[in-house]
Amino acid sequence: MQVGFIGTGTMGNPMSRCLIDAGHQLTVHDVRREATTNLCEMGATWADSPRAVAEASQVVFSSLPGPVEFQQVVLHPDTGILSGLERNSTYIDTTTNSPTIFREVASQCREAGIRIMDAPVSGRPPEMTIMVGGDKTVFEEHRALFDDIARNVFYVGETGTACVAKLVTQYMGYCNHITALEGMIMGAKAGIDLDILASIVPVSAGASRAFNGVPSNVFTGDFTSNGTLNIIAKDLGLACELARDVAAPAHMGMIAEDVYHRAQTQGMGQMGFHAAVQILEQMAGVELRTKPKS
Repeated sequence: MQVGFIGTGTMGNPMSRCLIDAGHQLTVHDVRREATTNLCEMGATWADSPRAVAEASQVVFSSLPGPVEFQQVVLHPDTGILSGLERNSTYIDTTTNSPTIFREVASQCREAGIRIMDAPVSGRPPEMTIMVGGDKTVFEEHRALFDDIARNVFYVGETGTACVAKLVTQYMGYCNHITALEGMIMGAKAGIDLDILASIVPVSAGASRAFNGVPSNVFTGDFTSNGTLNIIAKDLGLACELARDVAAPAHMGMIAEDVYHRAQTQGMGQMGFHAAVQILEQMAGVELRTKPKS
């Protein structure tokens, strides 16, 4: 199949590799051409705009930083996907997106005869999870493509519902992250051994996936991760915005959002999201660092 991919960064690049490995003919574009170099070496074709990708493809995927970039990539009158896709083509956006903005753009796509699905992802290809919203018949028609890039594929419901599902899971994960850090700081200030506490947490009521990176990324002071703090702050902001839109409580979200925002204002935005611990450490007057084990 002739497939296009726009946005070949942290998530888009491995998804694109999966599509190439599955035998699809791939056309790619990214604002940083060097982000497509390895894909072109694997046989992908470079295109100089999202529109050019769309003109060469039956199905176009995108993986973008957020709603602003999504709107630009789809709707730009000269270079956008919508100006290049033929009627009855399919557009699949994997961005962690605003449900409201996605539905507005989807309406314009449908008016132009374009089939569109929201399909945000979690984890890393090919073991990742993908959530899909849109017409179920269109989903079933493209199920094989989703299986090419993800182990766990869920059809969520109508347009925009997958965006909602992703924001809910991000909300849970990154609020839990701040809670886990606060718990460890509590233990540190009370004077107990952090390594012992870190061994207890995974086999106790405190167990959570959000805690798993604390020993390796916080105790060592190595704040690198697959997600930058800026991206996590953006996702959590969208989740809190969704909560306001549907009149749902989001008390933990407001606290966590404040911590990530403070970290951004102190220049940590391009660091891994674990760097947010430094804000809590400043507040508590203690650091969560341990000596390397001999």
